[in-house]
Amino acid sequence: MAAARRFGQMPDGTDIEEVTIGSGDLAASIITLGAVIREIRLAGVDHPLVLGFDDLDSYLQYSPHFGALVGRSANRIAHGRFAIDGHDYQLECNEGGHTHLHGGKNGFGSIPWRLVDHDETSATLALDSADGDEGYPGRCAVTCRYSIEAPATFRIEATATTDAPTIVNLAQHTYFNLDDSPQIYDHEVQVLADAYTPVNQELVPTGEIRPVDGTDYDLRQMVPIRRMVDGARFQYDVNMVVAMESVAEPRPVARLRSPKSGVALEVRSTEPGVQFYDGNMMKTIPVPGLGGRHYALSSGCCFEPQLFPDAPNHPNFQSTVLRPGETYRQVTSYTFSRG
Repeated sequence: MAAARRFGQMPDGTDIEEVTIGSGDLAASIITLGAVIREIRLAGVDHPLVLGFDDLDSYLQYSPHFGALVGRSANRIAHGRFAIDGHDYQLECNEGGHTHLHGGKNGFGSIPWRLVDHDETSATLALDSADGDEGYPGRCAVTCRYSIEAPATFRIEATATTDAPTIVNLAQHTYFNLDDSPQIYDHEVQVLADAYTPVNQELVPTGEIRPVDGTDYDLRQMVPIRRMVDGARFQYDVNMVVAMESVAEPRPVARLRSPKSGVALEVRSTEPGVQFYDGNMMKTIPVPGLGGRHYALSSGCCFEPQLFPDAPNHPNFQSTVLRPGETYRQVTSYTFSRG
């Protein structure tokens, strides 16, 4: 069995553990803070493929959700408000006082999980979220299993149950950089989505589902992330519509490739949406990242498989309501290769 080690200690004295798993050409390190994927390594590549830190304090002070499993409801909810069965709920508006983002200030990606099982190729973490946690109704029990399948696939299976109607929408928030460049603008990206959900000034979906045809969101063919529109670099932080409903087993969602290193990534997921984020809101981080690396604007990009943002307020989106007796389930995989 892979040995767990103490990674650090929270201000309240809770120990944060780390476990390293691997199989074939791939290895990954997981920490119990936020169920964070701290590092992913591919044999024959001399740099990490994700952004992260070597110490706990840096995660607590500076991490923009590096590698975290965010929830109870990922992405944004307008004004932090939603209703279930005629009951109104108010969540914390932790983004500018206007929106609820990634589960709140103490969302799933920011608090300790329990390491309940692990071996050479997998690690299972669990979390119990109390009724009223960050304003959400119902007690929610969450499990996340990370595993590596040879030769080079990292698999995520997340499940949740509740004792009262609530909303659940989890997303993995890993930042990828496949060639160790300061910025990922020259990476090539493909998102297998025919539509996207436009947003308002607060980056909350308007409820419209708009075709990508003829727009800069048409990423159905591999293109460089670096796109210039009217003399300015086009920025991506949008939910791409892969389908209208989730499915039982993962389907192709997105691809990323570095022409410089030849390393490629394929993302597959059960989820109907994927938030493609090019890191355009990253600030310069004043402490070193993995191996002393320096992170700043667009040092990595994210593919966040999810149900659609603000779904409780848009009846045309797949519902994120979870009820007693039901099980929320998401499966997402990252497959790496070298050219």
